[in-house]
Amino acid sequence: MTTLHWQNADAEVHKVVVGPFDNNVFVVRCRASGEAVLIDAANEHERLLELCTALGVRRVLETHGHWDHIQAVAAMREAGYEVAVTALDAPRLKDVGYDVFLDDKEVVEVGRLRLHAVHTPGHTEGSICFQVADTPLLFTGDTLFPGGPGATKLDGGDFSTIITSITDSLFAFPDTTIVLPGHGSDTTIGNERPQLDAWISRGW
Repeated sequence: MTTLHWQNADAEVHKVVVGPFDNNVFVVRCRASGEAVLIDAANEHERLLELCTALGVRRVLETHGHWDHIQAVAAMREAGYEVAVTALDAPRLKDVGYDVFLDDKEVVEVGRLRLHAVHTPGHTEGSICFQVADTPLLFTGDTLFPGGPGATKLDGGDFSTIITSITDSLFAFPDTTIVLPGHGSDTTIGNERPQLDAWISRGW
């Protein structure tokens, strides 16, 4: 079964769904260099390690530190992969470990590709999204899904903060931007933008 989810002349996105909460794990790969990065080492580490070997993954980026997104981190690090997370969410990885911090507006180089980190607190204090330069791709973790923001009743969540993150940071991208969330199907900024008032009025 192919894992290829999206591609253009420069980039490939591979997707697998793992674990009891159907977490999306993405690999972003530069077609020119063969280098790749894995987003959210959520679960099923043996499957993810096979994917990493096949696709040339060099490092792991965590969108946030909730436990369902980090179950494979320890095994990834043991296999030699560097794991990056924001400083605000790093305490949630204390049992599995991490290697480096991700900062807001950081540019992650993956071969010739550039992933722009966008700090989007609200689901957790340190939640971060990744936009791939010169593509329509936006990896939103658990900040934005089809039909609304991620849950804010969990540890570190705040509803007004996530709404601000979505309106100020994510809705700054064009309507054609493809949203690739931490669970479920893709959507677009254009599909989600008109629903903002409904999300605010329902309050979750």
